[in-house]
Amino acid sequence: MRTAAILPVKSFARAKRRLCSELAANDRRALVESMFADALVALGRVAALERVIVVSGDHVAQRIAAGYGANVVEDDERGHNTAAMRGIRFALEQKVERALLVPGDCPLLSPRDIEALLAHSGGERSALIVPDRHGTGTNALLLTPPDVLAPSFGPDSRRRHLGDAQANDVPAEVVELDSLALDVDTPDDLQALQRRLAGLHGGAAHTRGMLNQLMRARA
Repeated sequence: MRTAAILPVKSFARAKRRLCSELAANDRRALVESMFADALVALGRVAALERVIVVSGDHVAQRIAAGYGANVVEDDERGHNTAAMRGIRFALEQKVERALLVPGDCPLLSPRDIEALLAHSGGERSALIVPDRHGTGTNALLLTPPDVLAPSFGPDSRRRHLGDAQANDVPAEVVELDSLALDVDTPDDLQALQRRLAGLHGGAAHTRGMLNQLMRARA
């Protein structure tokens, strides 16, 4: 089945403002770029993905995406869900049959987890929902076909996606994936990421290196 990953990416300069108590603006931007690069590296190692589509109005994000061989779709920064729909429309134009919507701030993303999700039988019309570590948000959607369900990311999105699927008679299932559970939005998320990285050998090379650099600068 022809499958694409779609990453809606907010302008780096406006991203992760909830981390302002922990990181200066330039440091937040550097961290976001690093997490985005790690996500692209992981997705690029998934053979079942025909293409990666990045939706962003940020020129730096566009250059990074192009450098990793991703398709770039221009965005007008009207929100994550609007950007996701832009990516879905582009995917449909490219005759993609299945779309994996993932964020650019899950640096622990594992190719093995993505392969397992893509191998999960959802049927010809389905929505697989990957929750965040709190169990209330959505960190990924696997949609077959790509427009089977309108993305509705944001607070309490797990419940909303399940409700929308039920209302539209779309078979839906929640699939928990460890490497997609942790997205980084708050200081607590950042601390959780640092603890996870400390217990892992390898992985998230860009993010690991950037965090080490930021910690050295603070010392």
